[in-house]
Amino acid sequence: MVYRRTEKVEARQAQLRQTLLNSALQLVAEGGFGALTIVELAQRAGIATGTVYKYFDSKAQLCAEVFTLGTEKELARVREKALAEGPASQRLLNAVESFAVRAIRGRRLAYALIAEPVDPQVDTQRLKYRQAYAQIFQQLVEDGIRRGEFPPQEAAVSAAALVGVIAEALVGPLTWPLDGSDAVIDQPRLIEAIQTFCLRAVAGSNAPAGAPRPGQRMP
Repeated sequence: MVYRRTEKVEARQAQLRQTLLNSALQLVAEGGFGALTIVELAQRAGIATGTVYKYFDSKAQLCAEVFTLGTEKELARVREKALAEGPASQRLLNAVESFAVRAIRGRRLAYALIAEPVDPQVDTQRLKYRQAYAQIFQQLVEDGIRRGEFPPQEAAVSAAALVGVIAEALVGPLTWPLDGSDAVIDQPRLIEAIQTFCLRAVAGSNAPAGAPRPGQRMP
């Protein structure tokens, strides 16, 4: 007779799998992907080490899924700010501020998601989500062009450049506390500098009169 799992058993297993992912994400937030070990994860979940492999074929797969879990949350917030109602220029500033503020607040996790060297499976997911961020900014830039806020341009190229600028501008500051240095992030100044560069890059000399200034608080 073939054994079939009941819905109750499947629900319990799905819940444990999600608990493992959440715990793994917390480990990465505390110490990066280097702190995520199967042994530590099993101890936190109160299960045997071998049991973890019933839910994940390898640590590489686990890391890739943890990356996806963490990045999806940030992607959703950027999408919310970038594609909301209102002037495209203001939405650009809001999206940059939202991403940067959260990255600085959770700098260990942010560095792990943006730049920490990990397994190739994570690099594959990293590329996928950079493209997802670029698609959001492309929609924003195209809307700005239609509204006359931004000059005609290759929106896809501008969007990819924005993603690169935001990530690279944050990597250094996010690394400072991790390398034992005494550097302190001047959050308002850093965010305003990134906002200014991004707005200038897509609006150029055609930035509309009365356009929002970088550093303004989000509505």
